[in-house]
Amino acid sequence: MAQTETRPSARTSPERQGRTARIAAFLGTTVEWYDFYIYGTAAALAFGPVFFPNVDASTAILASFATFWAGFLARPIGGMVFGHLGDKFGRKNTLVATLLIMGVATFCIGILPGYATIGVAAPVLLTLLRALQGFAVGGEWGGAVLLAAESGPKSKAVRGGMFVQQGSPAGNILATTAFALAAFLPDEAFLAWGWRMPFLLSALLVVIGLVIRLRLEEPEEFAQTKAAAETVKVPLFELLKHHWKAVVAAVFASGLGIGMAYFVSTFMLSYATTTLGVDRQVMLNILLVGAVIQFVWQPIGTRIAERVGTTKFMIWSLAASAVLAVPLFLLVTTGEPWLILLGIGMSMIAGTGYYAVLAGFLAQAFPVEVRYSGVSLSYQLCSTLIGGTTPLLAQLFLNLGGGHWGGVAGFFIALIVITVAGVLALAAITGFSAARERELRNAE
Repeated sequence: MAQTETRPSARTSPERQGRTARIAAFLGTTVEWYDFYIYGTAAALAFGPVFFPNVDASTAILASFATFWAGFLARPIGGMVFGHLGDKFGRKNTLVATLLIMGVATFCIGILPGYATIGVAAPVLLTLLRALQGFAVGGEWGGAVLLAAESGPKSKAVRGGMFVQQGSPAGNILATTAFALAAFLPDEAFLAWGWRMPFLLSALLVVIGLVIRLRLEEPEEFAQTKAAAETVKVPLFELLKHHWKAVVAAVFASGLGIGMAYFVSTFMLSYATTTLGVDRQVMLNILLVGAVIQFVWQPIGTRIAERVGTTKFMIWSLAASAVLAVPLFLLVTTGEPWLILLGIGMSMIAGTGYYAVLAGFLAQAFPVEVRYSGVSLSYQLCSTLIGGTTPLLAQLFLNLGGGHWGGVAGFFIALIVITVAGVLALAAITGFSAARERELRNAE
C-alpha cells in the first residue's frame, strides 16, 4: 500500500508574518482603545448629568469615575480567562472574541437610556457594560502584544510590542476627534444625543478589526510550542507557582503606563473644563495634539531604547516624568491653551517613551507556555490597582485640597516612584539588560 506523503501546512515567511501580525495587532488594538477611551471622555464630559443628575457637579464626576473604575475591576478576570485560552489554544481566536465583546458592549452604551428615562437602572446597566468592556480589554492587550512580539525575531520583540502601544494614541486620536466633532453641538444637544455618536461609530470599526483578525496565522513561536505538545495544563497555576516574583514586579512596572493615559485624557480633561473653566472644545483639541505627539514619538523612543538599552531608557523617561509633574500643573492652571499644550506635550514625550517599550519589556519576562497569562494578569492587575483608580484618586485629592493641585501632583510623583521600583525589580529578576539585547541582535 502506497504511503501518502504528509506535507507541512503552508505558512508565510517569518518576515511577512511578523509584518502582518504587527499591523493587525496595531489596528485591532486601535479599535479596542478607541472604545475604551470614548468611555473615559464621556465620563468626564457627559455621564454626570446624564446618569447622576440628582447630585452636585463634583459628586457626579466622582460617580462617573467610579463607573469608569468598574472596567478596570473586570480586566484581571478577562486577563485570566483569555490568558488561559490563549496559552492553551492559541492567540488568534481569543483576539477575535475580545474584539467582538468590546464592540457589543460599546454599542450598547451608545443606546443606553439615561437616568431621566429608566431611573437607577441606567447607572447600574452603565456599570455592567463598562465591566464587560474591561473584561474584553483584559484579554485583548496581552494577546495583541504576543501576536506582535512572537511573530518576528526575538531581537525585535520590543519593537513589535511598540506597534501594540501605538494602538493607544491612535485610538485616543480617533476618540478625541469623534468627541471634538460632537462638542460643536450646543450643550443640550450634546447631553441629549451627541455624546452617543462616538459609541455607535464603534460598530463600523469593530467590523473592520474582525475582518483583519480572522485572516491571521498563529505566531510561529507559539505554533512550535503547541506542535511539540509543550503547552501546560493550567497556565495560571504554572505561572503563579514558578513565576510569581516576575508577576508582582510586572504589576508595579506597568504603573505609569496605565495610570498616565487616564490621568491626562480623563482627569485632566475634567479638571481643566470644570475647575479651570477651559472651553471643552479647546481642551479636546489640546488632547488630540497630545495624542498625535505620542503617536509620532513612540517609534522614535523605541529606536533609542534599542540603542541604549530598554531598562535604562525606561528609567530615564520615568525620571523626566517626575521632574515635569509640577511644571505640568503650573502650565495647565494658567488656563492659556498654548501653555496647557506645552505642559501636556512635554509630559507626553517623557511618559510615553517609557510606555512605548513597556509591552516588549513585559513579553520578555515570561516563557512562551505561560506568556499570555503572565503578561495579561500582571498588566491587568495593575490596571485595577492603578489605572482605574487614577482619575478617581486624583479627583479625590483635588477635592480634599479645596481645588488646589498640590496633592494631585504628589500622587502622580508617587506613582512614578512605584513604577521605577517595578522596572528595576523586573529587570533584575529576568536578566533583561542592554547586554542581553545586544546578544540577541548579534545572534540573528
